[in-house]
Amino acid sequence: MLLSRSGEITRRTLLRRTGALSLAGAASSYALGLAGLGELAAESSGEDYKALVCVFLAGGNDHANTLIPIDSYNHAKYSAARGVAESVAIARDKLFPTALNHPDEQTLTDDLSYALAPTMPQLCRHFHEGRMAPLLNVGPLITPLTKQEYEHPNTTSYPRPSKLFSHNDQQSTWQSFEPEGSTIGWGGKIADIAMSSNQNSMFTAIGINGNSVFLNGNNITAFSTSASGPIRMYPVIGNLFGSRKASDALGTLLRQQYGHVIENDYAVANARSVEYSGFVADRLKNAPSAADFGGSSLSKKLSTVAKLISARRDLGTSRQVFFVSMGGFDNHSDLAAKHSGLLGEVDAAVDNFYSALSSLGVADQVTTFTASDFGRTLTSNGNGSDHGWGGHHFILGGAVKGGTFYGTAPHVSTKTNDQVGNGRLLPSTSVDEYASTLALWFGVNPSDLSYIAPNLGNFSNPDLGFMKIPKGTGHLY
Repeated sequence: MLLSRSGEITRRTLLRRTGALSLAGAASSYALGLAGLGELAAESSGEDYKALVCVFLAGGNDHANTLIPIDSYNHAKYSAARGVAESVAIARDKLFPTALNHPDEQTLTDDLSYALAPTMPQLCRHFHEGRMAPLLNVGPLITPLTKQEYEHPNTTSYPRPSKLFSHNDQQSTWQSFEPEGSTIGWGGKIADIAMSSNQNSMFTAIGINGNSVFLNGNNITAFSTSASGPIRMYPVIGNLFGSRKASDALGTLLRQQYGHVIENDYAVANARSVEYSGFVADRLKNAPSAADFGGSSLSKKLSTVAKLISARRDLGTSRQVFFVSMGGFDNHSDLAAKHSGLLGEVDAAVDNFYSALSSLGVADQVTTFTASDFGRTLTSNGNGSDHGWGGHHFILGGAVKGGTFYGTAPHVSTKTNDQVGNGRLLPSTSVDEYASTLALWFGVNPSDLSYIAPNLGNFSNPDLGFMKIPKGTGHLY
């Protein structure tokens, strides 16, 4: 199924046609909302389902200690750059259990061979079983840049993303192609296109534990929930100060329509919480046991995603975009002590998530991918690393063409032309290309890719090759 913006309709018309509650005022009663969803679920077979799940590693993941050179020549260069005395580099003998044996026909830069961090054995297994793919040196770009162009003072001729190396700005740039202050993300734009394919558009985009610019679209507003379920407004659904009238009055105020867009968006979020929290909480409570796995905070968030996917028919969805985040990656100090544990949590969480999807029978229909503020410096600042630019990321799922590397491996160096100082990687693959490849698999019409990835026309690879891209009505190559 191709998803397209052609014949795009207004939000109000769409919601009236699908039977979803009005987002502007949510005037329908909770009971009517449940009835509408039940009717929609009956119309949806749920067979043509796909989901994208973004796992955002907030703080700037240290890519050099995530995907590590294991061949003796490049590992020696890595250790020298990181500084063995400070114990930032990971010893080569610890890497053999998580070595990634790429195909014989694939030769990486300087005959590199990589291993994952020792605390990531499950992602290593997924790589060798052909469902995990590393994407090398990806980051925000407006146009391809050489080091000489990056250093050129004419930024009009050689543009680069604004406010590089700034946490807030680069989190926003990764998610929306613009620095902090941007309001529309590429996950939300994908959801804009996908929403008309859902029987109920309300649950097209879902954020776990807070909103992000990634999920905001021009026509879509993300539904937010926590790892333990939707936030319930008990004073509204119960009795405020023992009075039903007081609760009704508060509910009216919280959902009142306003002329100001921010005030109105706040009212929309309140309306959703009141009208749908009980419905969603019930679906989470009654999810299959396979979708319920504990562990770290990230595991619990991904468990919530798995539960929501298991309820896709009840929610009336055939296309969904999810966003979860995990903090702690700004490791200017104590890198060796902190970072390996964080990566272990990521490894366990995404493995549990994939196992749950397999048990639910949708492992081929859900693709999980990582993102982060930026990569970090190859050089050590003493016992940590500093803000960088490009980094390495991972894509996991049954539709991933795994077991091989994508993108261009950087030199292990602080002096080559693929870095801009202290081993900060100059990206060789753009986030636009990353986004467009995922969007194509999701079913977005190629003619709409420029809506999702605004700089895509400056690059040559709208399809980086790491996905089994749908063809025609959904058959895979």
